[in-house]
Amino acid sequence: MAAAAAIGDDAQRAARPIAPGATVAVIGAGAMGSGIAQVAAQAGHPVQLFDARDGIAADAAAKLGHRFDEMAAKGRLAHDAARAAAARVAPITALGECGDAVLVVEAIAEDLAAKRALLHALDGIVGDDAIVASNTSSLSITALAAGSRRPARVAGLHFFNPAPLMPLVEIVSGVDTSCPVAATLFATATAWGKSPVHARSTPGFIVNRCARPFYGEALRLLAERAADVATLDAVMREAGGFRMGAFELMDLIGLDVNFAVTRSVFDATFGDPRYAPSFLQQELVDAGHLGRKSGRGFYDHAPSAMRPMPQTEARYAAPTRIVAYGALGAAAALVERMRSAGATIEGVDAKPPFPGGVIGAGGAWLAPTDGRTATARAAASGARDLVLFDWALDYASCARLAVAVADGCAEPAAAAAIGALQSAGIAVSRVDDVAGLVVARTLAMLVNEACDAVKEGIAAPQAVDLAMQKGVNYPRGPLAWGDEIGAARVRDVVAHLAAHYGEPRYRVSPRLARHAISSQPLAWSSP
Repeated sequence: MAAAAAIGDDAQRAARPIAPGATVAVIGAGAMGSGIAQVAAQAGHPVQLFDARDGIAADAAAKLGHRFDEMAAKGRLAHDAARAAAARVAPITALGECGDAVLVVEAIAEDLAAKRALLHALDGIVGDDAIVASNTSSLSITALAAGSRRPARVAGLHFFNPAPLMPLVEIVSGVDTSCPVAATLFATATAWGKSPVHARSTPGFIVNRCARPFYGEALRLLAERAADVATLDAVMREAGGFRMGAFELMDLIGLDVNFAVTRSVFDATFGDPRYAPSFLQQELVDAGHLGRKSGRGFYDHAPSAMRPMPQTEARYAAPTRIVAYGALGAAAALVERMRSAGATIEGVDAKPPFPGGVIGAGGAWLAPTDGRTATARAAASGARDLVLFDWALDYASCARLAVAVADGCAEPAAAAAIGALQSAGIAVSRVDDVAGLVVARTLAMLVNEACDAVKEGIAAPQAVDLAMQKGVNYPRGPLAWGDEIGAARVRDVVAHLAAHYGEPRYRVSPRLARHAISSQPLAWSSP
């Protein structure tokens, strides 16, 4: 098993970072390489910056000098410290000049052959004790290390863009990476002010694997015409608590970059349908609509373009009497919001027509989604006038919820249910009656994916949660979030999606299934 899985807490605590004053070489002076050079220089290391393109390293070093000056002018760095950091960055014109480096970080283009050739060339330049680290975001560290005669000294050191600002660094171990090398890189990243996590070299590592459902489910909902882009993004922000919706984030990252990562993970997992790319995204990439950098992606980013508004239901009258059945769990906060708005709330012991907590409002049943469509759930229960509402990060404060209305539901009943939610100060977006709505299906698949990452030994539960919070700004780590919701509820949503679509894409992780039965926390360290 790779080093990441074998490094114990004691071994990691015993590791020492690379000492300030030791030379770090950065190969590739693009945005990522320059950012890594900045981080190392600020941490006190002499930095050698090399790029095979003429003049690029020198230009990058000059820009870093200006960046340090700007940081000093804004009070983010002392003037003396800024001058010292700038002086530590030295452009070099030949790869052979980095022979004294104790750490070499390659940040060249994502091309396996080119990176392997570089690592092979470094064998004849750097010392036997030097560590060679790759900033690759998706290529196999094991395959890269095969280009070196010292594969034990090769590891991944994956920064996130922009490197000086983003806290996460994935320390990725290939099959031959030694435990001391991985532990030293972890300690060094910590000394540089970063939040490192250990990961095993598998497709996508932690973040680029575990984040795939965030994009994949949004693209599938759009393909099924569940709602428009602006509405889906608004629901993920205002109900799910994410800083950006999937389409906003893809436009920011670049559709071509996001699509390439998806393709890379899909191909590397031998076509696992869980990571299947989207034809919608491919069409935009083929058209050159790459997001913000091209001026158009899922959104129009022209200066004169108006931001599309999410679909929001017109205001309906709120029922004056609300009946709460069963244990609503976190959704009980909705009832309290309705009570605060003046509704009369009655709690009853009588069984609702189907399991779980339910709200009776104006002749309609209002219930949280369990992964089935409202129509299927209504048919199974005999409760025709059914409206399902989506999951939320916090029902006590969410600003928007998505709802789905069963096909047989009478419109006055649907209006009453929507009016009840609106009375709680919630904007309501009615989406097509799709399985799992928006937040619930996305979150359930994120938790499911995180469970598989732990089960397969890619990373420890704490590392997975930290990576997703620090690397892509999720409001909760997926495993801790799954524990808040309940593993059984998450499992049920994934299982209902699998039954609805009949596809292995929605297979339940064995770890999620087991923990749903045992009630052991998903964030617990056992696989």
